[in-house]
Amino acid sequence: MILSPDRLESLRGRLIVSCQAYPGEPMRDPRTTAQFAASAVAGGAAAVRVQGLADVQHTRAAVEVPVIGLWKDGRDGVFITPTLRHALAVANAGAHIVAVDGTRRARPDNLTLVQTITGIHTGSHALVMADCGSLQDAAAAVESGADLIGTTLAGYSGERPKTQGPDLELLEQIAAGGFGVPLIAEGRLHTPAQARQALDAGAFAVVVGTAITHPTTITGWFADALK
Repeated sequence: MILSPDRLESLRGRLIVSCQAYPGEPMRDPRTTAQFAASAVAGGAAAVRVQGLADVQHTRAAVEVPVIGLWKDGRDGVFITPTLRHALAVANAGAHIVAVDGTRRARPDNLTLVQTITGIHTGSHALVMADCGSLQDAAAAVESGADLIGTTLAGYSGERPKTQGPDLELLEQIAAGGFGVPLIAEGRLHTPAQARQALDAGAFAVVVGTAITHPTTITGWFADALK
């Protein structure tokens, strides 16, 4: 399935669920990721976001909603689908949308963001979501050809402080910029109320991950509250 503009429009005002587990965790298995994704769709998710080639493949077979795929390689700097090679591999695994680091930082393969996005568009049918950390990132990503922009890296790229919850101020700033592409709220959305606030701040759609699909962290919240 190629993600048409009409199908992308169907995500407006909807929930996207990020289904990821960290290396070494009991649930770090592509089959488990696919089960999480299917459960999220059953609960009303309009799309899912998964990390890893095998996870993308298993999830594509398990759900009939758009799959946002990424490949994390490394832990510091640019590590979310850091190169064109990573991005094309994610697209070839079946992702409808490839999420890439959309900051203005240098990429490991020394390609610019515009070269990376152009390469994805030329080498696959996938759309590109640029994970941004600032208003300047968002503007540069749109100029580089990104089909969607997200606030995924707000508070993590060094340009903005890490807020307790979602960076609503950044969402409002980007929304006011009128960039003409869907703005996805992502990062530190832990409650339904925060998801609603993100939508009201101008988000096209909202990604929630940890609060839905990371039982280790959720258990920790409750355990800490009882201490």
